[in-house]
Amino acid sequence: MRTPGPADAGTPVPRPRGEHRYDIDLVRVLASVGVIVCHAAGELMKAVDRTPSGGGPVYWTALAGDALSRCAVPLFFAIAGWVVLSGAPPRDGAQIRKRLTRIVVPLAVWTAVYLLWDRVRDANTDPTRDLAWNAVFGSVRPAFHLWYLYAYVPVILLLSVAVLVRNGKRPWGAGAALLGLALAPTLLGDLGRLLDVRVPPFAWQFGVYQIAYAVAGAVLLSLPGSSVAGRRRRLLWLAGGLCAWAAVAVYEHRVHFPSPYASVVVALLAGTLLMALNRIRVPERFRPLLGRLSGASFGAYLVHLLFLEVLAPRVVSAGAGWPAAVGGLVGLTAATVLLSFAAALLWTRLKLARWLG
Repeated sequence: MRTPGPADAGTPVPRPRGEHRYDIDLVRVLASVGVIVCHAAGELMKAVDRTPSGGGPVYWTALAGDALSRCAVPLFFAIAGWVVLSGAPPRDGAQIRKRLTRIVVPLAVWTAVYLLWDRVRDANTDPTRDLAWNAVFGSVRPAFHLWYLYAYVPVILLLSVAVLVRNGKRPWGAGAALLGLALAPTLLGDLGRLLDVRVPPFAWQFGVYQIAYAVAGAVLLSLPGSSVAGRRRRLLWLAGGLCAWAAVAVYEHRVHFPSPYASVVVALLAGTLLMALNRIRVPERFRPLLGRLSGASFGAYLVHLLFLEVLAPRVVSAGAGWPAAVGGLVGLTAATVLLSFAAALLWTRLKLARWLG
């Protein structure tokens, strides 16, 4: 992504040609890995039925892993907000359609893949045809990890329309699509009652917290380097992140597991980590690899659940002691990350990223 250069107060300066925000690439990759950590920890939690009595070492290991990974989804929204509002604002409605197509097409493909995967394993609790129909309206079964994309698309659409209107454009098509998403839940519900048919809930919606993370991310990631640079500052933000991590773990143990993304402790964790990594310098020798991993991160996110569900039963055990519990979480995460990114890099090389993410 391009990024604004230094500017005097109130004076917009064109983005320097060729400048790239590798720090944001790093955040994107870490957020994708964080999602995998979250779901790997979830497998451990499922094994002990979410209680310490089911297996103390496994429970506490899973709790620590899940608490750390709670910041992943907020970071995704923060990056999206920065891209739309600051890093690479849309120029016209055609660019909005192109960006959303890059999300919706892989979402549809992987929804079909997960439906077929569960059908092959005889894991679908409902007929595959019904699950496929429900997915059109925003169902998260069986690919539960795709839930945030049903909010991600409307968030990007709303912010993009706002940017174009602010710039004097008239994005009629994108505006109509946004209005359609806003009216669809009530309209479909009314049609269902009038026709006496069951209409699945329409879940292509966003919450206020998701918009807030996107806007806050745009603000924080647009801060000039002079306001975030310095080892002491980064160490302070990292220390704050460690405290926030502990706070999320306590919240999940004492209040609610998993912690809602709109909770104060999750917001603090995401904010401190974002500031710790904001405009951090990535050594040049790592930049090409980081760029490729960043480009493959969406695909890795989409595919990882396939690998995780195959590996987890072979790794997770409720009766594991501390070494096996920690090693199980680390090993399950590492193997899933490696396989997921390798697969995404492979199909990117085969020019299938348009379909597979």
